[in-house]
Amino acid sequence: MLSKAGASREKSMTSQSFAGVLGALVAAVVLVAAFVYGPLGQFGKPVKPAVVQQPDAQPAPAVPARRGPVIRDVPN
Repeated sequence: MLSKAGASREKSMTSQSFAGVLGALVAAVVLVAAFVYGPLGQFGKPVKPAVVQQPDAQPAPAVPARRGPVIRDVPN
């Protein structure tokens, strides 16, 4: 960059230009993280298979009522 006097001047890194570079780096890291982790919610993610509820199996029947004593023929 030339000054008004025409002499060349070295451009040193000022605190403002350093902050600009640092801000650009932080913005780039945030942008990369946003692409890596993707959007929130279901958009962009694989669809989860629907959970199919099996119809409830009929409960096991209750123990049948006792029919009384069993009488057996006893040989004489």
